[in-house]
Amino acid sequence: MDIQLEELGYGGFFASGFEELGLDGCIPARVISEHKGAYGVRDACGEYLATVTGKQIYGARGREDYPAVGDWVALGRIGDGRAVIQGLLPRRTLLKRKYSGGSGAQVIAANVDTAFVVESAGGNFSPNRVERYVAIAREGGIRPVIVLNKIDLVPQEEAQAMVSSLRERFNGIEVIGTSAVSDGGLGGMKALVLRGETCCLLGPSGVGKSTLINRLLGKDAIKTGEISGHTGKGKHTTTARHVYFLPDGWILIDNPGMREVGMTDAKAGLEDTFAEITALAGRCRFADCTHVHEPGCAVREAVARGELDGGRFDNYLKLSREAEYYEMTSLEKRRKDRETGRFFKRSKKDLKKRGY
Repeated sequence: MDIQLEELGYGGFFASGFEELGLDGCIPARVISEHKGAYGVRDACGEYLATVTGKQIYGARGREDYPAVGDWVALGRIGDGRAVIQGLLPRRTLLKRKYSGGSGAQVIAANVDTAFVVESAGGNFSPNRVERYVAIAREGGIRPVIVLNKIDLVPQEEAQAMVSSLRERFNGIEVIGTSAVSDGGLGGMKALVLRGETCCLLGPSGVGKSTLINRLLGKDAIKTGEISGHTGKGKHTTTARHVYFLPDGWILIDNPGMREVGMTDAKAGLEDTFAEITALAGRCRFADCTHVHEPGCAVREAVARGELDGGRFDNYLKLSREAEYYEMTSLEKRRKDRETGRFFKRSKKDLKKRGY
């Protein structure tokens, strides 16, 4: 069925990018799924299975140079439901994380307007984890909205207290309490996304993202796992990113639950997420204060006076260290690892000399 490109999220920004590529004979299309060695793409006329050209593969400097779900591409159709991606349009926003145990970045989704950061009221409720996702969204230029899901699993007073604590901690960010069982809060989510805009759901496995999507779609499009009576968590069910088109006219990218979300070069995102710490840092004695050991640190002084939550400050330091380490070049990382190894070797020798 033919549709308007605007229904896929196309607009002036992408139209300009498409024109600048100057690829005659191509049409704009959006990546809606990713497979091994190929992509599912959709244009105004239908869906295709597409591959990238050898020239693109040869010229790619890293994973970010390849298409990702949510990207707009210049497509050359070759028939039989197949096509070739001839070019990648400029991205308006980009959501990425550090590879677990590695130094590279994994692109989660592109051209997202709103990221719903989903946390569960049942089980291991963690505002620190929410901060991590919020910082990553903000670094990518994406508006974060916090969704406290499964509020039906705890007493109403406890759920209200959790929502209030999140609103206090994340001042200026919308916080919505939802229940997929009763559909509570889903109207609040729908009201925040305009027709033609793209959103995604972020969060670890078991917080109920797939069930929320099914409720928003009005049908069981995604298989969901049963809830554990012991942990209150659902089983991990989503294994690949996919784009869904909701009845209200907005576009939703589903992401697999992620056990670990490593920080990339998210300095700006951290500054926005921890705005009160950023403001205090401007009053430190030293402009390059790390807020760890320097004298005259306004941030540590605020923690000591009880004006800044110590747990929030500790989480800020942890995320900052991750972001800083990612920004190091490969050479710097190897040098740092060698220095750390030598330090431990010297420490072992000293302990052995002392008879430990």
